[in-house]
Amino acid sequence: MKRILHKLVSVMLCLAVLAVCLFFPVCITSAEGENGENGQEMQQDGTERTGESESAEQSGGTEESGAAQAGEGVQIAAPSAILMEASTGQVIFQKDAQMRRSPASITKIMTLLLIFDHLKAGKIHLDDAVTTSAHAKSMGGSQVFLEEGEVQTVDTLIKCITVASGNDASVAMAEHIAGTEEEFVAMMNKKAESLGMTDTHFEDCCGLTSSDSHYTTAKDVALMSQALITEHPEIYQYTEIWMEDITHTTRNGSSQFTLSSTNKLLKQYPYATGLKTGSTDKAKYCLSATANKDGIDLIAVVMAAPDYKIRFQDAMKLLNYGFAVSSLYTDENKDALTARKVTGGVAEEVQIAYREAFRYLDTAGNDVNRIQKEIRLPEEVEAPVSKGDIAGRAIYTLDGKEIGSVDILFSETVERATYRDYVKKVFRIFF
Repeated sequence: MKRILHKLVSVMLCLAVLAVCLFFPVCITSAEGENGENGQEMQQDGTERTGESESAEQSGGTEESGAAQAGEGVQIAAPSAILMEASTGQVIFQKDAQMRRSPASITKIMTLLLIFDHLKAGKIHLDDAVTTSAHAKSMGGSQVFLEEGEVQTVDTLIKCITVASGNDASVAMAEHIAGTEEEFVAMMNKKAESLGMTDTHFEDCCGLTSSDSHYTTAKDVALMSQALITEHPEIYQYTEIWMEDITHTTRNGSSQFTLSSTNKLLKQYPYATGLKTGSTDKAKYCLSATANKDGIDLIAVVMAAPDYKIRFQDAMKLLNYGFAVSSLYTDENKDALTARKVTGGVAEEVQIAYREAFRYLDTAGNDVNRIQKEIRLPEEVEAPVSKGDIAGRAIYTLDGKEIGSVDILFSETVERATYRDYVKKVFRIFF
């Protein structure tokens, strides 16, 4: 009986060993295959896809480049164009924006900029009387039919320029400001240089000339448009006019003349605010279009469009794209800053203030609400300090990456204390 039991146990042990030997390789193979599939999956199209971490990186990269890819997809007919956000100067889209081209009447943007500069400086006033010269009357092209000797106010002539694109009104204002159109054009070129318009040269104040030496670029037009609307936002009181009557008063009596806007975007696009159209045989059809939506001011410049309808269509495409991808973060920096202690100075502390507001335009789909601000200032400063010197900075970051900064300046001058100043301090303490 015992022998039989021993034999049964031996057989069972052998069967168990055999089963283990047969099953073990299968387990090893199965485990290796499982790890391999998780580490390297195949997509439906047969291409290889790697694991989670790389997948996340790819997704982040696609999000970051999305705006650029979408911008490349904006199809416009005009050979030169640019889209800029006005408060930051950030370029959102451009197409041959530095190609020199004839600007036609968008030349008048610079004329208007100089007019408003002179108004701001108090050198001229809106109610000033301007007399039309024979030269101003002789202008052809787009005009409001001013007569020689006719008197109009600066305010009326600005309307004639912005609404009806009057060449005669532009020359009348140029002569009123500078004495001659030639002198005014010299001022235009000097202003262009100060704005960094490196590919611009003007020969007249209205764009009527066909000279090859009268040229600019879409980028430079955007720069002067930006200067006009940011430094003189009151320009919108004129550029948003669709139709208005003026009165011609001459030796032949008085007559009404209706100014009708050349900027059809005012009726075609709900967010349009301006700015200036232009067209000649040489320049074809040009436009600097401004629009505002949700606090964002955009400038779309289109040059050498093949017809007048296309320039407006191209501008609307650019503006729609810009508003779709743009998020603007603004900090006016109105919060009070604590004065800094001063060592060795005639005063115990010095006041400080931000240099300016901060604006940041995001076109990559980031959440601008995640932007953080950090003030970096010394606890105390050593005299002397001068008003306008940099005391520190306000640093702005988005997801840990610095995106910009604003200088913090000393608001007053504190001289270094002398022996006499220390004596005065002691005297004040005791008496």
